[in-house]
Amino acid sequence: MGYRVTLIPGDGIGPELTEATVRVLDAADVGLEWERVEAGAAVIDRYGTPLPDPVIESIRENRVALKGPLTTPIGSGFRSVNVALRAALDLYANVRPARSMVGVPAKWLDVDLVIVRENTEDLYTGIEHMVGPDAAEATKIITRAASERIARYAFEYAVANGRRKVTAVHKANIMKLTDGLFLESCQQVAAEYAGRVGFEDRIVDNMCMQLVQKPELYDVLVCPNLYGDIVSDLAAGLVGGLGVAPGANIGEKAAVFEPVHGSAPKYAGQNKANPTALILSGALMLRHLGETDAAEAVEAAVRDVIAEGVTVTSDLGGTAGTREFAAAVAARVRPAS
Repeated sequence: MGYRVTLIPGDGIGPELTEATVRVLDAADVGLEWERVEAGAAVIDRYGTPLPDPVIESIRENRVALKGPLTTPIGSGFRSVNVALRAALDLYANVRPARSMVGVPAKWLDVDLVIVRENTEDLYTGIEHMVGPDAAEATKIITRAASERIARYAFEYAVANGRRKVTAVHKANIMKLTDGLFLESCQQVAAEYAGRVGFEDRIVDNMCMQLVQKPELYDVLVCPNLYGDIVSDLAAGLVGGLGVAPGANIGEKAAVFEPVHGSAPKYAGQNKANPTALILSGALMLRHLGETDAAEAVEAAVRDVIAEGVTVTSDLGGTAGTREFAAAVAARVRPAS
């Protein structure tokens, strides 16, 4: 059985990372067939948009995509392609594992967290406007339907993956209506899983402190969009940074897998970038496709190569390039017999 997958190389270091990741995933030999499409700043002149219709159509047809990093302008310019993709395809669950790896410099050595972030509403709807010349206003939208949906996803993820506890992250002490509704929705869903998965809640600022002090107390965190974006980066920092942090965006009809770091255009074409985050995102994709053995083989290969510390990129203290690291990982991947 084969799988047709939409491949979006991205820009900056993206094409190098996707090339490296394709090499590793192909070594797993599960019959991946890649359909390459282009998005980002480089295609605006041709299509008039950084997210052309053929990209959306390809993902809708294939139902799964692997995407390299794309540049998003700060303060002006086009809207984030990542946010636009999530909205267009209703990719409501952003899943960000953060797990320690031997050989990756980090403050903690035993972190194993999963951040499940609501991906479609909150302040990320982008509803904002100027209120006179010197003030701006944004609208925060939280709905019961989206909150219950993401809470249920977090609990189902916990059950499927043998996780022990879900923690709802909020600011309901101040945002009593919006975050209050999110917390109430999580509490109601949690009641359905009583006896199978534990539940608690934390105020977001306290959650950040707790993660820095004692991350071992936490397991799966479910968050509204903005807090999830922030907390997931914090969790990535606990295990070595965004360069080793995979990500998934899951919906009912499609899923897009991507690293969460930027496109680092100043390093483009230099064979220097670490492809670990995108390779591990590819492993998440394999799990989504039901290819658990292949996913575990890829993850184990990445961990083994990094732990050895011989063929690793400069950010991990080595001298290997992107291609050399990928070749070393691919050589360790053992296809299931």
